[in-house]
Amino acid sequence: MSETSSFFPAGFLDQMQQMLSDEAAFSEFKSFCHLPLRRSLRVNTLKISVADFLQLVASYNWQLTPIPWCAEGFWVDRPDDSLPLGSVAEHLSGLFYIQEASSMLPVSALFAHSDSPQYVMDMAAAPGSKTTQIAAAMGNQGMILANEYSASRVKVLHANLSRCGVTQAAITHFDAAVFGPALPEQFDAILLDAPCSGEGVIRKDPQALRNWSLESCQAIAVTQQQLLDSAFHALAPGGTLVYSTCTLNHIENQQVLASLLNRYPQAVEVVPLNELFTEAERVATPEGYLHVFPQVFNCEGFFVACLRKTAAVEPLPVPSYKVGKFPFTPLSGKLSREVRQLAAASGLRCPEQAELWHRDKEIWLFPQAAVPLFGRVRFSRIGLKLAETFNKGYRWQYEAVVALGDPQHTAVYHLSETQAEEWYRGRDIYPDTEVPNGEMLVIYQGQVLGLAKRVGQRIKNSYPRELVRDGRLFR
Repeated sequence: MSETSSFFPAGFLDQMQQMLSDEAAFSEFKSFCHLPLRRSLRVNTLKISVADFLQLVASYNWQLTPIPWCAEGFWVDRPDDSLPLGSVAEHLSGLFYIQEASSMLPVSALFAHSDSPQYVMDMAAAPGSKTTQIAAAMGNQGMILANEYSASRVKVLHANLSRCGVTQAAITHFDAAVFGPALPEQFDAILLDAPCSGEGVIRKDPQALRNWSLESCQAIAVTQQQLLDSAFHALAPGGTLVYSTCTLNHIENQQVLASLLNRYPQAVEVVPLNELFTEAERVATPEGYLHVFPQVFNCEGFFVACLRKTAAVEPLPVPSYKVGKFPFTPLSGKLSREVRQLAAASGLRCPEQAELWHRDKEIWLFPQAAVPLFGRVRFSRIGLKLAETFNKGYRWQYEAVVALGDPQHTAVYHLSETQAEEWYRGRDIYPDTEVPNGEMLVIYQGQVLGLAKRVGQRIKNSYPRELVRDGRLFR
């Protein structure tokens, strides 16, 4: 048995050969599927500009090659890659997200054809690469409903949103088929990065096709059609819907889209992506979709389609599930002003477009755009947990501090590289320069890492225990 036939199921190879009728292209496809996947990252412009990021990492001798379809994206080649990219300081503080290059395409397509959307939904959001990309494109304005069906992945999603300083997301945990009936024509833009057979990820995971079969692709396509129909019903007329997968076959891509186009011929149109970026024509289909094979741009295989809803459609039956009583109530105007003033005194800039709500002793910042949805859908988490009340005032929460902390605040302490490493290891800092009394924001590379207090001759570490890192860090 040849290496190729053991690597790919025969039925998969037959499909790819039909799509790549040119023998040279088919041979190149098979060769590229055996190559290691290039690492890539996306600069998180919620925290730093691309220009400032490039200047910050210039001394590292990273070779950063721009990704043509994402202005914030770069392929990265590091001369010494023994340290995981996720352990460098800039990743720990949320200045970039490790994201495969082709997975940046869907959000680029969504915002190339959406006009300042207020309500955006990411229907399959974990681990958060596309949600954080959406948040950056929106500048933390409006609202993102980030849904994740897998309970085990919701925590990872929240952690990544927190690390990247996303403030306007509301997380739900549902089968996304519920949103069409529950929130009809609510969203200006929707991304459905659908669950799929994963044919495009074999460079990252050689075992991705171990359980592949034509029958499984057809079964997955049924689920994809249900999700796409739900997304279309949740989309407002005039809104933009991007459907994407990391798979390559027509069953889960073109045929799924054809099912929607055939059902609603008077209410949907394809938005061609032929000119989304330079050389997009190389991977454009006759319909105007992007069908990215690994060998074309040396990345993962991916499929992206963009649709526009041109008219309202008959709503789906309203689901019978119970949302339950919403457990939060808004703070009074007086108390809200007090909390904002005290937060500002500690260096936290609460967005004006966010509202303060509370539950027991917890105080949360909710995006204003989320409020009309309260009672219509059950949320796992909304916005940011700002503080917990106790008998002497408020205890500001880590996720709010790193998202809202002002590096220009008067009470700050700038960490050295060694001290910053100690901070991420959960150890107290023993300063060698003057330290403010009381609370202070600790800063490294211009980024807020947390809120701490001086205790005697040390700065007491408040980094959350569950985030503490061991092993090699930084450079």
